[in-house]
Amino acid sequence: MNVRTIETGIPGLRVIEPDVHGDARGFFMESWRASRYREAGLPGKFLQSNLSRSGPGVIRGLHFQSPRPQGKLVMVPEGRVFDVAVDVRPDSPTYRRWAGVELSAENQRQFYVPEGFAHGFCVLSEGALLAYLCTEEYSAENDRVIAWDDPDLGIRWPADCGRLSARDAAAPRLADVPDDLLPRLNADLGQ
Repeated sequence: MNVRTIETGIPGLRVIEPDVHGDARGFFMESWRASRYREAGLPGKFLQSNLSRSGPGVIRGLHFQSPRPQGKLVMVPEGRVFDVAVDVRPDSPTYRRWAGVELSAENQRQFYVPEGFAHGFCVLSEGALLAYLCTEEYSAENDRVIAWDDPDLGIRWPADCGRLSARDAAAPRLADVPDDLLPRLNADLGQ
């Protein structure tokens, strides 16, 4: 089994197409194997696994941690989402750039979101189950959020998205987040 990656134009941020073996009975795929993903240049170590279920039109994000940033390997075993990652490291040459990809139970794609990126998604189906592995454990005191609709970022969300939590609806623009609360290119890794 191979791990195929598709570059997004932002270093480290990649779409993954795992081998999926299917027939009339269903399918089988490896959703992660440390050695194969490491060979493809992805982290070989994850510390936490999460599941999130959301209804139609729900947007979650854009969330990140700093310090102690989390890299995330994201997949959608049920439903369909538009998944987005934004580089929020002010010392990065790709600062404020974003990439979005459709993840679904049908396409079986995964999205690797490196440390130092904000992450969010919008549910495009009647509901969706999002599963993701994290390179760092969740830390409530380091949990941060930026506005999903920040005009300086210019993310092109699908038109039918917009159901938000109160926290996400009140999130600041990236330009309004104090600089010392943003991750740095390698400085926060492994803390």
